[in-house]
Amino acid sequence: QVQLVESGGGLVQAGGSLRLSCAASGRIFSINTMGWYRAAPGKQRELVARITSGGYTNYADSVKGRFTISRDNAKRTVYLQMNSLNPEDTAVYYCYVNYNTISGNAVNYWGQGTQVTVSS
Repeated sequence: QVQLVESGGGLVQAGGSLRLSCAASGRIFSINTMGWYRAAPGKQRELVARITSGGYTNYADSVKGRFTISRDNAKRTVYLQMNSLNPEDTAVYYCYVNYNTISGNAVNYWGQGTQVTVSS
């Protein structure tokens, strides 16, 4: 079994900051890409940011310059530092991991989601 433990969501005023964390554990041989997606009310889930095992990152245009993704490979943890938050960032944020099993299969796995609410 694999577990993704997300933390750091909450309520913040516009202009504020939050830091999300997601720690992976369980039967994982190695981790490829880690990232964050979000789903706002009435909208489809969209990519926020992702980071490869080599540290390559990409971001949604709407968060460039405000959000920073990073990872600690030793801790199998991915972070999302969110600054200058605005009400349009309100959504459920989902952690995402693409990992390799011991048998060599690549698997996508999602966290349960953490709510981020930005008040105006």
